[in-house]
Amino acid sequence: MKISELSRRTGVPVASIKYFLRQGLLPAGRATAATLAEYGDEHAQRLRLIKALTTLGGLSIAATREVLGAVDQAHSSESALGAVSYALPVPVAAQGAAVHGAEAGAEAEAEADGTAAAEVAELLAALDWQAPGTSPHVQGLTVALEELRRLDAQYAPGELAAYARLAESVARLDLERAAGLDDPVALAERAVIVFAICAPVFELLRRLAQEDQVRRRVAGGGGISTGGDVAPR
Repeated sequence: MKISELSRRTGVPVASIKYFLRQGLLPAGRATAATLAEYGDEHAQRLRLIKALTTLGGLSIAATREVLGAVDQAHSSESALGAVSYALPVPVAAQGAAVHGAEAGAEAEAEADGTAAAEVAELLAALDWQAPGTSPHVQGLTVALEELRRLDAQYAPGELAAYARLAESVARLDLERAAGLDDPVALAERAVIVFAICAPVFELLRRLAQEDQVRRRVAGGGGISTGGDVAPR
């Protein structure tokens, strides 16, 4: 197919396709003339992944190039998933932690860091989860627990375990949906969709479930104050 057809098929403007070609994100097409080239299904698939990484994942061109390189070198579906997972932004309470860090003393901050890190290590050991201390998700969880402690709303490792088991069930479902994908590029595209889009969907489902529970308890005389005009069903 010509570049114009590739654009129509993927929804990526021709100018963007040419930019991705110049940046080395998209392989060159098969030259048919001095200024013409043909593109195949593999180019359409790669463009969808690039679009997912840059639009859904919010990655820079440089970060996208690194992810694509890792995906191209992936020898298994697990390594392709890992490349995407480690590249996407980690959901942590970074802003609040940064503000707190600027205000707190170095000694108190170091003590909080150590306590949170120990709690995360304890939780992972209790769950028997395989995640190295260098994982951005381990570090992100550590920062989040530090922020919870600062707000005096911390969760003990035992309390977090119940939430973690639910997350484990969701993770199994995620991998089951990707079980039939053997191609690293297709798998990476699915991973971006899961991480960038499905995560907010799951969070909204959680909030809807909370709203349902609040309404049920208010209707049943549970005495929970919602601070608003929540009407019983």
